[in-house]
Amino acid sequence: MSHPTEQNPSNTSSSKASSSSSCTAKSRDQIDSQLAGAGYKIRSSELQQVAQRLEQLESVMVHGPAQISQLVNDAVLYNPSDLASWVDSLLSELNQPAAVSEYSDLSFVDQTVNPSAWMDRQLSQQQREIIAQHFPFLSATEEDSGIQLVHVLMTCAESLDRGEISLAGLLIDEMRVLLTRVNTACGIGKVAGYFIDALSRRIFTPQGIGSTGSASQENEVLYHHFYEACPYLKFAHFTANQAILEALDGHDCVHVIDFNLMHGLQWPALIQALALRPGGPPLLRLTGIGPPSLDGRDLLHEIGLRLAEFARSVTVRFAFRGIAASCLGDIKPWMLQVNQSEAVAVNSIMQLHRLLIPDPARGSPIDVFLGWIRTLNPKIVTVVEQEANHNQPEFLDRFADALYYYSTMFDSLEACSAQPEKALAEMYIQREICNVLCCEGSARVERHEPLVKWRSRLGGAGFRPVHLGSNAYKQASMLLTLFSAEGYCVEENEGCLTLGWHSRPLIAASAWQAVDEADGPNPGTPPLGV
Repeated sequence: MSHPTEQNPSNTSSSKASSSSSCTAKSRDQIDSQLAGAGYKIRSSELQQVAQRLEQLESVMVHGPAQISQLVNDAVLYNPSDLASWVDSLLSELNQPAAVSEYSDLSFVDQTVNPSAWMDRQLSQQQREIIAQHFPFLSATEEDSGIQLVHVLMTCAESLDRGEISLAGLLIDEMRVLLTRVNTACGIGKVAGYFIDALSRRIFTPQGIGSTGSASQENEVLYHHFYEACPYLKFAHFTANQAILEALDGHDCVHVIDFNLMHGLQWPALIQALALRPGGPPLLRLTGIGPPSLDGRDLLHEIGLRLAEFARSVTVRFAFRGIAASCLGDIKPWMLQVNQSEAVAVNSIMQLHRLLIPDPARGSPIDVFLGWIRTLNPKIVTVVEQEANHNQPEFLDRFADALYYYSTMFDSLEACSAQPEKALAEMYIQREICNVLCCEGSARVERHEPLVKWRSRLGGAGFRPVHLGSNAYKQASMLLTLFSAEGYCVEENEGCLTLGWHSRPLIAASAWQAVDEADGPNPGTPPLGV
């Protein structure tokens, strides 16, 4: 009777180890033979050493000098033996221990620390850690630098959104370095420059800085150049004028209330159109609202005189009244002196968004404002606003939308060849960017909202939409033929018109009429018009 043979465990283990060692040796010999046949003077056993050196080099690249990126870009290697010697040479040149920051997480840096003392010791080290963590690619081409700029801009905005001021400051410095690698005269370089400036102001200047009177007057000058440089304001004026002209047809006494007079650029075209109206022009009253003058000049009166002279030249009876106000919220209905015999038109070009500032003490300014406008029972209310969403409470959301919106706006301005209008128009836009990103509370007045939100707000305030007809569309399309550059486009959007650059709408024009539950004048309010 046979019995199974029992094996000694130690002998079995020794046999397996011997077999494994033999197979490994044969495998290494085969690899060494293949490497030699390919012309490489290196053994497979040395490759493990090269891998270990590369791990050491990776550690040095994270914690070592920023110049390592240039050394990496300059190296072109074909032979593993060359790679081994190259790694050794780099490690010898960078023979320094990896620095360990005393702050392991920037989000916990005490922001009350002396910034200059901390920056002297930690700036370059933290910058390198930021680059290694967020931007591992090392290419220094302009295209890659532009991509890096966008990513660092968003990272900086995220840091500010989380309250990590120190990290955001470091990222500002890194972006200024990246700006030196791109063309700042156009494209992403120009846009990034404006946004870096805005972020820097938010970090290093006190919050809540509002516009001064002198800044408002400077803004009027820049507004004029923005008008000349691109078609956006011309589109707004022509579209609104066409709606007003059609709504006031047949009335002998009309009263136009302009919430943003701005040199009266909009009204000569309307005066000319009224002069050509069949049956003769009506009596035109224009109430223009603008900022107070600081130099003693009555600028509103001067604008009124010029418009009156033009109206006289085309035989249109004309009366003008200027109202100086720092903001629309200061305007009261009695200031407008509306008569029962007048057909009223209310015109707002990029102004209503300034009333979206929340005011818990007095209620919503925009609701109060629209409420008393409705009591005027206007024949038409024309509204033109930026097609953007810059009234979001979260800074990061607002920043992302602004970056997309203004990148498109600056792209469209590249079609403008006129100087200095283009440069000054860019300054006008830059001020908007700074207000959107730098200011909070009542100081942030550029609270742009898209058309869909204005539809809801105006509808809820007792207004119904008026379809901007084919004449308005034709006027806008003809206007674009004056600009030789392709890319501007007019689109109809549920009775409203938008003007944009390629597929991105940038401003939206709409028209509205006041209604009540009986689809007529408000109870207790005498009907206006004749």
